[in-house]
Amino acid sequence: MQFLKEGLTYHVQAIKASFELTIFTSNQLIHLYSKHGLIREAQKLFDEMPQRNVFSWNAIISAHIKARNLNRARQLFDAASYKDLVTYNSMLSGYLSADGYEDCALELFGEMKSRDDRIRIDEIGLTTMLNLTAKLEIGYYGRQLHCFMVKTANDLSGFAVSSLIDMYSKCGCFQEARRVFSGYRGVVDLVSKNAMVAACCREGKLEMADDLFWTEPELNDAVSWNTLIAGYVQHGFEQEALKLFVCMADNGFRWNDHTFASALSACSGLKSSKLGKEIHVWVLKNGMTSNPYIVSGIVDVYSKCGNMCYAKSVHVAMGSENSFSVSSMITGHASHGNLIEARKLFDSLTEKNAVVWTALFSGYLKYQKCEAIFELLGEFTARESIVPDAGILISVLGACSIQAALDPGKQIHAYILRNGIEIDKKLFSALVDMYSKSGSITYAEKLFKSDFDRDIILYNVMLAGYAHHGHENKAIQIFNEMLEKGMGPDAITFLALLSACRHSCLVELGEQLFYLMEKVYNVLPEIEHYACMIDLYGRANQLDKALAFMRKIPIESDTILWGAFMNACRVNGNAVLAREAEERLLKLEGDIGDRYVQLVNFYAAEGDWDEVCRIRKKMKGKEAKKTAGCSWLYVENGVHIFISGDKAHPRAEAINCTLALLTEELYQISQASAGIII
Repeated sequence: MQFLKEGLTYHVQAIKASFELTIFTSNQLIHLYSKHGLIREAQKLFDEMPQRNVFSWNAIISAHIKARNLNRARQLFDAASYKDLVTYNSMLSGYLSADGYEDCALELFGEMKSRDDRIRIDEIGLTTMLNLTAKLEIGYYGRQLHCFMVKTANDLSGFAVSSLIDMYSKCGCFQEARRVFSGYRGVVDLVSKNAMVAACCREGKLEMADDLFWTEPELNDAVSWNTLIAGYVQHGFEQEALKLFVCMADNGFRWNDHTFASALSACSGLKSSKLGKEIHVWVLKNGMTSNPYIVSGIVDVYSKCGNMCYAKSVHVAMGSENSFSVSSMITGHASHGNLIEARKLFDSLTEKNAVVWTALFSGYLKYQKCEAIFELLGEFTARESIVPDAGILISVLGACSIQAALDPGKQIHAYILRNGIEIDKKLFSALVDMYSKSGSITYAEKLFKSDFDRDIILYNVMLAGYAHHGHENKAIQIFNEMLEKGMGPDAITFLALLSACRHSCLVELGEQLFYLMEKVYNVLPEIEHYACMIDLYGRANQLDKALAFMRKIPIESDTILWGAFMNACRVNGNAVLAREAEERLLKLEGDIGDRYVQLVNFYAAEGDWDEVCRIRKKMKGKEAKKTAGCSWLYVENGVHIFISGDKAHPRAEAINCTLALLTEELYQISQASAGIII
């Protein structure tokens, strides 16, 4: 019986005729009902069976596993009169397919090993456990399984080899994965080859992946092409990915949803609206518009390219309940500063998952809307008992860093530890950055020196912290440590190092680092690096070097460079060069009041009041306005901002009253002191 209607008709006729179904027929019906989601009918038929065999138990257990009712499946498993290897493997696969049942799977496998006299573990059970090991990333357990497979001769098939490669790769043991692949060359098939290509891509060994892909190309299938294309995209080689995308079609392979998803990610990375539109057309032609991942990919391309009208039209046309599409829309609006629209879109959702929450948090962080981040965190914690997503916590820690709010930062750290939230590299770097920028460099250093796998991002965070706090020797020390570990410094590394040199006026060291950056490490200097060097020369009273350096800069000078040079002129008291810098600055930013204030301060410091009047007249004529300076205090879990003459604070009356009392008290103290002196 292959069709549900046929099975139901037969079952009804048997009931009407009071005909007792055979065990074989009942088993077939149970399988048929479970296949079409009729779990209740399958269970009722099983309960009514006068006799059952091992196939009956396997059928009903598999039915509940398929329906994701693992607790009921386990109850039936424990109650089963007959169990064979299929029963155990089914239960094991069920545990693997769901989250939170990893311990149950390990316990069941232990039971299988203890009953080795009756239940002989086969390749299916072992590869299932390898997949579980890969999921948990427990390399030593994977090695034990590998040894067991060798002892029981369950390591010879291509399926077993591919599972071993996948396990070692996901556990971070690439060399072991490579040895498995090389050692089983005689039986390596397409599945094993694809697993090894995926392992190379995961490790970032794209040249090796490409060589393997083009070895025996007649073996390649659509999975092979999709794996390599996705690998290129994940490691930032979008153009190569798109070339391979075209090559795939030229070689007679049909694109599928995985191919289009990777191609759209490549277009997003390149921010190419033109290529995105071409992929969009192919998606429409191939009828892939019902796939939520592809739809969200199209929305993401248009959002990142700044074409929010197209993004919105695709989003509306494909349905607004796609959380991935909504998150792309929110990210798109936020990246263009339209946070009100992003919030409206967020509020329109009845169900909000971690992806959507993280998108809004990230948008607020980008535009430094710290109060909005803290308010959003309050909303999230009111709905959820725990914050499961590291991205949300990273955004909150970022807000603490911006405001130098140490207390809430500590609270977030305590929350992470108290709830046993896994701290990955990004979250750990965010914690170190928060402590560093909040003035607690000692605790940042303590975290950095803890037993944690350090990457280039973490080193850069600590370097910037040392630079900010004037610990140039420690910055150089960990830079050397980084080099000893074989890590290549990047532009951010050198910016932190140059900043450290600038604070301590270490001209010679700064010059050496600037030379190393370009000539040894092939890191092209950016505007910020040039500005750092100019500021360094200025602080060290070497204006002639700053001027010579300024003239050699190969890129067009902008306000950052001229501002740094202006400051160097101010420090060294050179009014002639300052006037030249002034003209350049006002030509570039003549409508920004802050630049005029900088010039006024310079001439006032020199006592040149005629120039002060001239600049102020020019500022008035341009109607340029200076950004209002403000002060802020962190009180009672909130940041309070105060602007001169501003009465908008909700507790302004109470604040002014307290200020008046303090002023009166200070006046009385001063009077009393004056009386004592007299």
